[in-house]
Amino acid sequence: MDGFVECPGTVVVNAEGEEARLEGLFQLSASSFAGFAGVELATHTDVWLAHDLMGRPQPEIHAANAPRLSALLRELSEVLGSETDPDDPTCFARPTGTGAENFFDEDGRAADVWGSFEVPTRYDVFVHAPGFGRIGYRRTVRGEVRCVPVRDGRGGLLGHLWASDAEGAASFEPRDVGDDAVYRAGLVWLERLRAAHDRGLSPSAALAELAAWPDEDGAGRAGPSAEARTIPLAVLREQAKATQW
Repeated sequence: MDGFVECPGTVVVNAEGEEARLEGLFQLSASSFAGFAGVELATHTDVWLAHDLMGRPQPEIHAANAPRLSALLRELSEVLGSETDPDDPTCFARPTGTGAENFFDEDGRAADVWGSFEVPTRYDVFVHAPGFGRIGYRRTVRGEVRCVPVRDGRGGLLGHLWASDAEGAASFEPRDVGDDAVYRAGLVWLERLRAAHDRGLSPSAALAELAAWPDEDGAGRAGPSAEARTIPLAVLREQAKATQW
């Protein structure tokens, strides 16, 4: 048998010492099988590391938070009567008996694991439909698409909603999928497109309907039909990449 619990906590989040409560700071899990029992602690933030996941140094954040994680691991070890056994490295960091360490490139700089692993993983959902491409509209095409911009409440560009009747496809092209707000907004648009598909709407009909939706759930609002344009999807995606830098 096994089970887990999500644990909130307060950590220092910037060089000025500001603290914030994170709801999913840790996941504490336990399992038992064939006479063996184990407890595992996983964390969902990089505040324990000397460099963030993009490889940028964060000495003040590390100095404030790393001792807290070390103390927590020590207390768990004492309560359980067992030594801490670090798990295998993940894509993001290397667990240790007292916390976690960054990966470093050959030139000695902290690796940008966010750009190398998290961003491609996030982007994949916008270009590949679930169920091996059989659920909902297709999310990639070879030719042109009809698209409208999606902007947040301040007018900032979140991405583009696009559709192609010729290839039975529609998706959201995020401006910067590494940005949490953009990523969350994009997921909302994908859910809306999935619902439109399930109601039998063509991609262009779904685009027209969703372009009239108000700004809800922090997803922004699609531009009116007057702002729609036709463009090769490959070009739209290259333009989105260019705006990230």
